Amino acid sequence: MADIQGRVALVTGAAQGIGRAIAQELAAAGAVLALADVNEAKLAETVAEFTAAGVKAAAFVINVSSEESIEAGAKAVLAHYGKVEILVNNAGITRDNLVLRMKKLDWDLVIGINLTGAFLITQALLPAMLKNRWGRIVNIASVVGRAGQAGQVNYSASKAGLLGFTKSLAREVASRGITVNAIAPGYIETPMTAVLTEQQNAAMLATIPLARRGTAQDVAKAVKFLASEDASYITGHTLDVNGGMFMD
Repeated sequence: MADIQGRVALVTGAAQGIGRAIAQELAAAGAVLALADVNEAKLAETVAEFTAAGVKAAAFVINVSSEESIEAGAKAVLAHYGKVEILVNNAGITRDNLVLRMKKLDWDLVIGINLTGAFLITQALLPAMLKNRWGRIVNIASVVGRAGQAGQVNYSASKAGLLGFTKSLAREVASRGITVNAIAPGYIETPMTAVLTEQQNAAMLATIPLARRGTAQDVAKAVKFLASEDASYITGHTLDVNGGMFMD
């Protein structure tokens, strides 16, 4: 993956979980990191660990639910590095409930962060990619955006929307050397899934042919591939990383 060497990569939701693992994989391939998160303390801790290990990384506090924060954060990243060549839209949240009990606030918050936030930060950074005539955009979706999930109509809708966003944007920017792809993780070991009971965990595992939970590294390695020249002829695609939980 030497072709990522020196590329500037911005990862949102990078302070922990899948985002942090993605940053680690891109750094291992030689990328220069712009790490964004709303949690300033965790973000600073993550960047400190990376820089102590010799990784070129800088922290940018960005709240992807705020258009103003995104605009300011994008400007700060471009002022610091001059460009962003790899964008990983990873930041996301859940606010689960049955549709009849779901508050509009929880609907708006999940759609706003998971889908609108990805749109806004992409829009803010896309001109630099177009100017450079090279770019990689990877959107972290979810298996529930493809298969649905009871109790997650807001999350499922946001991730399904991200898949449509991926395909449409891929068509818009392909002529400028920019690829746009999505990854749809399945049941991954993260802080989000750590709260599940033993019974819930067993029920989820029963739906996975490979009979194990995925790891953040499984997702991160897929991101690294899509960001590389090895994936230069892949765009508008959704890569399922789910152990066979959903097969298209």
